[in-house]
Amino acid sequence: MRALTLVADRKIELADLPPPPPPGADEVQIRIRAMALNHFDVWSWRGMAFAKRKLPLVVGAEAAGEIAGIGAGVAGVRAGDRVALYGGLTCGECRPCREGRDNLCENVRGLFGFHVDGVARDLLNLPARLVVPVPDAVAFRDAACAPIGFATVEHMLFDNAKLAPGETILIHAGGSGIGTAAVKMAKAIGCTVITTVGDAAKAEKAKALGADHIINYRSERFEHVVRKLTAKKGVDVVFEHVGAETFNGSLLSLKRGGRLVTCGSTSGPTTTLNLMQLFQQQYRIIGSFGATLRNIRTSLDKMAAGLTPVIDTEFDLAQFADGLSRLESRQVFGKIVVHF
Repeated sequence: MRALTLVADRKIELADLPPPPPPGADEVQIRIRAMALNHFDVWSWRGMAFAKRKLPLVVGAEAAGEIAGIGAGVAGVRAGDRVALYGGLTCGECRPCREGRDNLCENVRGLFGFHVDGVARDLLNLPARLVVPVPDAVAFRDAACAPIGFATVEHMLFDNAKLAPGETILIHAGGSGIGTAAVKMAKAIGCTVITTVGDAAKAEKAKALGADHIINYRSERFEHVVRKLTAKKGVDVVFEHVGAETFNGSLLSLKRGGRLVTCGSTSGPTTTLNLMQLFQQQYRIIGSFGATLRNIRTSLDKMAAGLTPVIDTEFDLAQFADGLSRLESRQVFGKIVVHF
């Protein structure tokens, strides 16, 4: 079978590997049809995995496909069913997994394409509990964006930040894969959306998505603009995933008692925090990582109802490195999808 393998830092090869064995007990075999790219694919490509790993490593973490085989003891799915894949290998036995919170698994083996072999291959075997049915109305290219992109946003906005209709939210990097999803999800429940982008072209696209106010962070101090737009009150929620460059400005953009939810640190993992500001303003800072299986189901239901991901570009498998280069360039608006 075909597989995209990382053989050295920044070097990916399309290899011909033996297919997996028939699925074992409680497993399904999945034929991958589409995968979506994320920033940690770039991190893995650069050699920034924060755990020991062996090369060559099959890349890719987010995908959708169809059931090609079923192991003993598996019920509720059949060959040909379309499914989205959870993005990591969780144990299914610890308390968080039993409660449906796989992103807090106590014995996780790792993220696909980062610590363990990923999804960029024709076939793979996976525990049946880690696949989610895809509604008929959802295309493979959209379903591939559900396990990480859409579900991460769903978890951040609604499980963690408790975003409510009518609130005002600042969404950083509104042209990114999760930024575009956040804009659409927040607007869908009637929120006022302020978003940051890096150029005029992205500003026009963000406006077309429904963002109420767009700030070019290269030419304006976003926190100053936010204070002006909110009559110095600040926003209810900040959707933060940029990191050190924006974190303190994000805090200044919050109203008293506001919530900041963060899932990323692309611009750097460390910052200095004013603790007096934190407790006097009664901010709530919430870390968010990944998503639950329930978040993936909800994301797919929203897609089926018409709230689809923004797709920047689509590539075939042999062009995977081109997709990574485009993602690394920060010229994207939405998600990059690779078809098999």
